[in-house]
Amino acid sequence: MTLPLATDWATVSAMVTGAGTLVLAIATFASVRSSNRSARIAEAALQEQRRPLIVPSRFDDPAQKIMFVDQHWVRATGGHAAAECVDGSVYLAASLRNVGSGIGVCQGWAITAGLRSSGAAPAHAREEEFRTQTRDLYVPAGDVGMWQGALRNPDDPSRASVAEAIEAGEPLTLELLYTDQIGQQRTITRFGLMPAGDSWLLTVTRHWYLDWDGPRPEREITAAAETVMREHEAHERAHSGDGAPGAARVVP
Repeated sequence: MTLPLATDWATVSAMVTGAGTLVLAIATFASVRSSNRSARIAEAALQEQRRPLIVPSRFDDPAQKIMFVDQHWVRATGGHAAAECVDGSVYLAASLRNVGSGIGVCQGWAITAGLRSSGAAPAHAREEEFRTQTRDLYVPAGDVGMWQGALRNPDDPSRASVAEAIEAGEPLTLELLYTDQIGQQRTITRFGLMPAGDSWLLTVTRHWYLDWDGPRPEREITAAAETVMREHEAHERAHSGDGAPGAARVVP
């Protein structure tokens, strides 16, 4: 006669409890992952709502009349900039438009003589080279604003080179560092100031996002710029007369 096996209810209870704990742990882990993902999505959405992106204003935007601390006035019409050299001082201004969804706050600027292309100058100026903006300049989202800067120190090497470029009617390169309204999402935009008769056209060539990778990988932009430079050099050699490689003129 076979005796029935005794059931160890304590062991069964422990196994059931362990299985329930495992299921609860898996559910908690999945919930935490989902919550973290939702938090990241919410943070990204909030950043997009605050992200500024500054470009030249439209030609039909109203003109900006801008006064400097020494009561010198300049005027920048839509899509244009102002560049003047008066009594040794350099006055610069630009009419801007914010095409982003958040307020743009100008933090600093860097100016150089000549037009800096992505091929010849693929990187922006170092952050320590930017001059801190002394005036609060806010560019509203979806609207026009302005930027201004001046070079007055006679010992400033940039003042002399920029003044010479203005007097000679040569291009200038302006790099503007700005953030969102809470000082985050640092962005650098490179503008070109192109002489056009008695005015200066304002163009934009690059945007750098210092706190994230941005929508376009830097390596791809660099590769594209190098390709353009090679094609230009080949074109110059083909039209230089003797086809000598040394005859190519590199665009700055």
